[in-house]
Amino acid sequence: MRCKGFTLKKLLFVLLVLSAASIFVGVGKLNVASLIAGDTASWHLLFASRIPRLVAVLLAGAGLSIAGLIMQQISQNRFASPSTSGTIECAMLGYVLSLVLFGNGQQLWLIFSVSMLGTLLFVQFINRIQFKNAVFVPLIGIIFGNVVDSIATFVAYKYDALQNLSSWTVANFANLLQGDYELLYIAIPFAIFSYLYAARISAVGLGKDFAVNLGLNYQQVLIIGVLLVSVMSASVVMIVGMLPFLGLIVPNLVSRFYGDNLRRNIPITAIMGALIVLCCDLASRLIIFPYEIPISTIISILGGSVFIFFILKGQKNAG
Repeated sequence: MRCKGFTLKKLLFVLLVLSAASIFVGVGKLNVASLIAGDTASWHLLFASRIPRLVAVLLAGAGLSIAGLIMQQISQNRFASPSTSGTIECAMLGYVLSLVLFGNGQQLWLIFSVSMLGTLLFVQFINRIQFKNAVFVPLIGIIFGNVVDSIATFVAYKYDALQNLSSWTVANFANLLQGDYELLYIAIPFAIFSYLYAARISAVGLGKDFAVNLGLNYQQVLIIGVLLVSVMSASVVMIVGMLPFLGLIVPNLVSRFYGDNLRRNIPITAIMGALIVLCCDLASRLIIFPYEIPISTIISILGGSVFIFFILKGQKNAG
């Protein structure tokens, strides 16, 4: 797991250092001295706000990055991700339907089901396309996502739930407190299962004929892969909001430096994703301190720039 001196241990060390630093960054005064002195307010701030925010940042970054890695594998396209395949928009539609039909947005089964069905529809559609241009597939995904987003917006507008929907479009960790983020823990068992199931997902990524020749049930593995992507993506969006392009740039960076071994790349992708989101979160808190920029703004600028870079580089290599 080496790449030009960057080992997994070094990435973990950097992540731990920045995590420790992030605990003491914020408007509320918190320092080591006050904690050692046993200040009640400081300890309350630590456990009620700073640690929950840090855990949410790490889990959101890791979960969405792994979802992007699996999405690229099953769609056989490096530019596929939850934000360029309609997965997140389908989760938003499921949330709106949960509000309209049940009066609350807590029907997880409905949100996950709509997200999974939409992602599966997208994957099945692109698998039937003979010509798979590197940019063509995410373009279809973005169009599909916009259509689903329009449907969700229309339903939300009709049933006066537009304000609930708009809060999803801007990711923000500032309001996360103890008791608000625990759904993100679902990323841990799903990431472990992804690691154990990586060989089968890799086989599916090589094509239906190859997977069938190995004796695999292609459709079953594909559905399980879509389930992993949908649940991890939807859980992040429900708690944090949209983190655009994260599931696209992190797997591409990992693949670029570490190769294409899916099982090896899953833990590296998780750490890299958590590290990038943590850096963006720190930047959003410090740029105009004591005010805070929504983290989705920082990630959009970073992710969009990297996305354009990869597209231009791909076209240059093709030429």
